[in-house]
Amino acid sequence: MSDANPVDKPVYKRILLKLSGEALMGDGDYGIDPAFIRRIAQEIKSLNDMDVEVALVIGGGNIFRGAGLAEAGMERVTGDHIGMLATVINSLSMQDSLEKFGVFSRVMSALRINDVCEDYIQRRAVRHLQKGRVVIFAAGTGNPFFTTDSAASLRATEIGADVMLKATKVDGIYDSDPARNPDAVLFDELSYDEAITRKLGVMDTTALVMCRDNEIPLRVFNLNTPGEMIRVVCGGTVGTTVR
Repeated sequence: MSDANPVDKPVYKRILLKLSGEALMGDGDYGIDPAFIRRIAQEIKSLNDMDVEVALVIGGGNIFRGAGLAEAGMERVTGDHIGMLATVINSLSMQDSLEKFGVFSRVMSALRINDVCEDYIQRRAVRHLQKGRVVIFAAGTGNPFFTTDSAASLRATEIGADVMLKATKVDGIYDSDPARNPDAVLFDELSYDEAITRKLGVMDTTALVMCRDNEIPLRVFNLNTPGEMIRVVCGGTVGTTVR
């Protein structure tokens, strides 16, 4: 349980939230669960109301994963580009949900898709955040062979985020898979070097190294617990901290 109350004062001013595409499925097998994405949007609105500057990176695994398509025989670069387009779909869906709650938001894509969203420009992204708009970074880094975790670490660095939040389906980082090992131990805190050398699977190595080298702390928490994201931002002892 957290020692922070959702009405407490935020301890972070600017955050980068990393959501997996699979998280948007809710209890479904694929696609987007409207009720789930509405709940996430409502929690982001609560942070926005606290004057927290929120940026997001959303994966595309609920629609297509580039690596999975490559394993099935598709050329890897083509598969990764399809995966990038899947992240645009998810980003536009999140933007729609946020705007239904009255939260101004912008989707900024690493691929040029000017008819549906803005191109990513670092200075413009920071300006949007300063004006209180939620910024959703789509299409990863715009390059094949890089995960959306790496894209999240890159964007967190570029915008000067105070923390990167990694939303998962478990309570934090364990020493082994808690779904397979009922005796798995939850870490309260880790160093980046420990996370890398122990291969705990929280993010790919490129993403972890980028956060480490740019001194951006990582907080890993359970997205399926309502209010957990707000408790993290308000300093609660929630999930696992990597620094």
